[in-house]
Amino acid sequence: MEIWGGIECTVNRVGDRFFDQVVRTGHQARLEDLSRFAELGITAIRYPLLWERVAHAEDAFRWEDERLGRLRELGVRPIAGLLHHGSGPPHTDLTDLSFPGRLAEYAHMVASRYPWILEWTPVNEPLTTARFSGLYGLWYPHARSDAAFVRMTLNQARAIAEAMQAIRSVIPQARLLHTDDAGTVFATRPLVRQAEFENHRRDLAIDLLFGRVTEQHPLWKYLVANAATEGELSWFVENPCPPDTIGANYYVTSDRLLDHRLELYPPETHGGNGTQAYADTASVRATPPLSSGFAEILKRYWLRYERPVALTEVHMGCTREEQLRWVLEAWEGMKDASRTGVPVRAMCVWSLLGAYDWNKLVTEETGDYESGVFDVRSTPPRPTALFAAVRSLATTGDLRHHVLSRHGWWRGTAGLQSPARRARQNKRLLILGPTGTLGSVIIRRCQERGLDYLALGRSEVDIRRPSDVSRAIGACQPWAVINATGFVDVDRAEVECDECTAVNTTGARLVAEACSRVGSGLVTFSSDLVFDGGSRSPYVESHPVAPLNTYGRSKVALEKAVFECLPHALVIRTSAFIDAVDQRTFAGWVMACASRGERIRTSSDVVSPTYVPALADALLDLLIDGESGVWHLANNGSISWTELAQRVVAEMGAESDLVEEADSHDLGRIAPRPTYSVLGSERGSIMPTLEESLDRIFRDRARTMAGII
Repeated sequence: MEIWGGIECTVNRVGDRFFDQVVRTGHQARLEDLSRFAELGITAIRYPLLWERVAHAEDAFRWEDERLGRLRELGVRPIAGLLHHGSGPPHTDLTDLSFPGRLAEYAHMVASRYPWILEWTPVNEPLTTARFSGLYGLWYPHARSDAAFVRMTLNQARAIAEAMQAIRSVIPQARLLHTDDAGTVFATRPLVRQAEFENHRRDLAIDLLFGRVTEQHPLWKYLVANAATEGELSWFVENPCPPDTIGANYYVTSDRLLDHRLELYPPETHGGNGTQAYADTASVRATPPLSSGFAEILKRYWLRYERPVALTEVHMGCTREEQLRWVLEAWEGMKDASRTGVPVRAMCVWSLLGAYDWNKLVTEETGDYESGVFDVRSTPPRPTALFAAVRSLATTGDLRHHVLSRHGWWRGTAGLQSPARRARQNKRLLILGPTGTLGSVIIRRCQERGLDYLALGRSEVDIRRPSDVSRAIGACQPWAVINATGFVDVDRAEVECDECTAVNTTGARLVAEACSRVGSGLVTFSSDLVFDGGSRSPYVESHPVAPLNTYGRSKVALEKAVFECLPHALVIRTSAFIDAVDQRTFAGWVMACASRGERIRTSSDVVSPTYVPALADALLDLLIDGESGVWHLANNGSISWTELAQRVVAEMGAESDLVEEADSHDLGRIAPRPTYSVLGSERGSIMPTLEESLDRIFRDRARTMAGII
């Protein structure tokens, strides 16, 4: 079984706009990405030679020539894709009766130019595209009818067949890799027949290509009732084009549940078939979860069509450990299917460069990014933990990481613990400082993300004492330590300098030394107050430090001491925390004051506040990725404390004159502070924007007020 790769390469159309993922992820301008892909050890890559892109290009095929040439040099064979959720160039669309012939002409042109390419996917996911463009109206030409869906499905299936005829006229041995969403529709008892219909419709394009859609086919009457002619259906019987390999694209929400009990589901899931009303929801969110699983879908396709099978899109837009768990589950599912005699060719790790705006089904350009094997928010793209995972699978067939001791969330609470995996990889995270603002949120996110941890407070381990630190870390033998302890009162540090240094510097060094002895990773925290405020552009990681106060100097000393003891440690510089539910953070304090009608005195200092839950998620991802060195993690954007307080007060509907700007003396400050301490990053902007975080804070407060959290 091979490991393939793929880049999210959708070029879909919404109105008159084309959304091009190759451009969005930056791959358009980075030939060197191909060398990065080859380092994974993949044998093949699903690669875009897309009709729309070539039709729009001023210098047709120049980009494709360069990249295909480089793939040949690297020994990675391309699987050519001609249409990926697209509707063709502007002069055609999926309902155009000339669409199949036009795509075939383009296919012949591409095959003549690259006669050495042996494997082809003329149209990716024709059923899914027909749904989005013909049933749901999301993509061009924005139709919403069964007749449009049928026309688009027939056109795309015929385009595949005619394109393969054209390709094989040039390359007789060319092979067809057919891909589509492989999800199963489940249903409550009153909706069993509807689920059967949906599952037949899922396989319609493959049935057409095999020439199986005759009068005996379960969907024959449906097709004829929606403007399909007997003649065009007979064409597929007379000109079968069975795939050489059937590719299953399977996502965590591919399986669906139809449930007649509308009251159990939110209104946005409600729909129906004109006779019955029902909710349509991801079956993995049912109680208990329902899923067909990787092994079952591979077996299903093999038993039904007797063709080799492959998993052609394996990806999850989620936290890093869940991405790893999904890849491992796919690999284990392949092995299970193979053991039962199913000829499984490969697993294609999808979205090597991640993807943009799929949470909006690529109907808007909002910049919502989900990373993949690489994170393109760094320059150059940064390998994530998936890189090592995929390379290990490609070279050894094995995948190990401590976060794999649990199953993914989609298995529900019954499958949360995996005894076999825990026996194999049972190391935990060790969290020091669990009661502080950051430590408590990290613990909550570990619980929500299914990360095994041990939390020890000051009564159990005083990081100022070498014996405490050595005993705790030695006994736990963690795979990594998160040191969230700290002396955080900036003004008190000026009068309790020795205590500040003992906790922030000496304690951090002791933790680093203990981690070095047991071979653990480490993440610890520094501050924006290592800078003096002389800049008026965001401080990046390489900017020289120049602290103005004792607290800042203790953090500079922390960084030096930690890296001397543990060069591969991860040090996070961050800014003052904001959160809706913790009154120890600025936003929480402002909300509490405003709710009591108290005056709020703030400064004009400009900062990049940090939303604590987003910080916790980002640092956990970086830790799992094995990142090291200094990273700046703060919300992208800047604001003065006064402006931030005014935003919070306005959102609460309180009087704006509650906020009063004052100087440091009037605020009772002892420690000097930089007037500008905004953090940026040259390593990667992986935190949400300030506006996004403020929106989340206000939503969190609303949910708290409603008693939801």
